[in-house]
Amino acid sequence: MKCSKLFFVFLLLIGHALFAQNDSVYLWPALIPNQTKPKGQPITTTIDDGSTRVTEVTNPFFAVFEPKKENKNNKAIIVCPGGGYVRLAVHKEGYTVANWLTGLGYTVFVLQYRVPDNRDGALFDLQRALKLIRHDSKKYGIDPTKIGAIGFSAGAHVVARAGMADSTHTYSIQDAIDNEDGRPDCMVIIYPGYLDAGPNKTLTPELKASSETVDTFIFQAMDDAIVQSSFALAMALRDVKANVELHLVPKGGHGFGMTAGNKAAETWPSLLAPWLKDHL
Repeated sequence: MKCSKLFFVFLLLIGHALFAQNDSVYLWPALIPNQTKPKGQPITTTIDDGSTRVTEVTNPFFAVFEPKKENKNNKAIIVCPGGGYVRLAVHKEGYTVANWLTGLGYTVFVLQYRVPDNRDGALFDLQRALKLIRHDSKKYGIDPTKIGAIGFSAGAHVVARAGMADSTHTYSIQDAIDNEDGRPDCMVIIYPGYLDAGPNKTLTPELKASSETVDTFIFQAMDDAIVQSSFALAMALRDVKANVELHLVPKGGHGFGMTAGNKAAETWPSLLAPWLKDHL
């Protein structure tokens, strides 16, 4: 047990140096739906702990992280960082998570969806990214039916919207890539927000739970001010007999990512790793 904890801390300390980013793929070749600003470079800031936050994205893309060949399991996960739809915590809730997942054998795609204040644009970006990854699954050496999505905070809301969308197109078809499925094959929802806007803090009405909703893993701390989002989603999925697993811990707050020393941050990866083996 002590050895595994030491390795976990070591993995976090070395950040995104352990598994190098292999590529960056821009999502939209021409016009970007639900956007008026021209495409530009992302605007980033560095905070006190040295991690990077992105405060504006007008040309969304995903960064590709490949596992070592001997560990590769031919499955993929797309990561959606949080930030309240005003920024993206790309280091704490993106690259660090990618490093951990590639260590487990997954090919990982960290999405920089549109911010600030473009919720529909963010949804379109995730749907387009999933379609692109499926379209290029042979290139990445992955099974196109084994592509999960994990989101944190606002990113969890984006994942839930994509995972619970119907099969219709939410934006105009641009090319053959848009004929692919824009839904993940499983959802991992970590300290979500915006999911409890229904009557009496039930599931947000635009989200439609059904028995066909993909398998879902939810994790949040009880002292998080927006923990009701997890209850709303879990109860809605339970009521329609969808496959959902909810984990709650007493303390941890919000936005802990994989921060060493935070018990909640050190708990969810140990629960998620075996769940992914069974559900993706």
